[in-house]
Amino acid sequence: MLPEHNPSPEATFVGRVWRPGTGPALVRLDGDRVIDITVTAHPTMADLLASADPLATARSAAGEDICSLSDLLAGSTPDAGPDDLRWLAPCDLQAIKACGVTFASSMVERVIEEQAAGDPDRAEAIRAKVGGILGDSLAGLVPGSAHAQEVKNVLLGEGLWSQYLEVGIGPDAEVFTKSQPMSSVGWGAAVGLHPVSSWNNPEPEIVLAVNPDGRIVGATLGNDVNLRDVEGRSALLLGKAKDNNASCSIGPAIRLFDDSFTLNEVRAAELRMTISGTDGFELEGSSSMSEISRDPADLVAQTIGAHHQYPDGFMLFCGTMFAPVQDRDAPGQGFTHHVEDVVRISESSLGTLTNTVRLSTECPQWKFGLRALMTNLAKRDLL
Repeated sequence: MLPEHNPSPEATFVGRVWRPGTGPALVRLDGDRVIDITVTAHPTMADLLASADPLATARSAAGEDICSLSDLLAGSTPDAGPDDLRWLAPCDLQAIKACGVTFASSMVERVIEEQAAGDPDRAEAIRAKVGGILGDSLAGLVPGSAHAQEVKNVLLGEGLWSQYLEVGIGPDAEVFTKSQPMSSVGWGAAVGLHPVSSWNNPEPEIVLAVNPDGRIVGATLGNDVNLRDVEGRSALLLGKAKDNNASCSIGPAIRLFDDSFTLNEVRAAELRMTISGTDGFELEGSSSMSEISRDPADLVAQTIGAHHQYPDGFMLFCGTMFAPVQDRDAPGQGFTHHVEDVVRISESSLGTLTNTVRLSTECPQWKFGLRALMTNLAKRDLL
């Protein structure tokens, strides 16, 4: 068993890899073996997840044994070439959506970013002020409830109301487009920071795999790379802060729901994260889905429905309670990434997602998009 990839031998994991000389392949993990199950019936992950029974389809699919997990792990590095064997993000045609400010602790940090206007030097004093006013008033708060309205009134009176608190405790969730279809990176790849940012952090999250009917069919892990200074200057810079080259990592593979792994297991998931820097810096953090303010099913319902359809399905980041405040470079400035940090996000049912931090301008450019995928599949007679 390789904890980086397959934490449960009875689980059904499906993902995508790059096969040298071939291109992207849909795969199933069979123990230590990687099985190519790409066929005309489901040439893409979007097709597989849209099938009537993705679990049965994936389990029964015949395929070709292409390598061991160890081989795949060895090839999946930040410096892998464009035709090297490696993990890809498990999604392909799906939209990549995210819900923000879904945990009380991270909600407070978003308020601090906004009050500090993206300046880390001001964050510590503002954190003390906000914490003194809020205390434990956000614990167990139900968004949109009468109690939430009371908290809002208190904050308004203190001049601390924020758009982040509106989506955190108001009736409407924040749902935004994190990244473009086919732009996410997978296990082992470099994740990118826009070079204008000097205050940033990883965000370890559960990512739901949702089919076109709005049915949640599985889950995986994600790193919603966050530029605190950029978004803190203005929420209107969210797109610039969130969607950059290699700024979204998903993987290593999607665990499909079955009798032993359901949405209830997702609701109870405990994420762990470590950051290891070449400067000797080490940081550990966690994010407990049991403390989320909005149920994952509600987040999906606010994303898809009569108001918005996703004919290719979508991947949905559920948010994180992780907001690092441990000082790294100077007292009072909290945490920020250094280039070559290694980020590991783990969950016992889903494995570990590992990536190395670099600047977006130094990560491999995103060149294989939807047109390239369709052309590749057509040449392989899969369309």
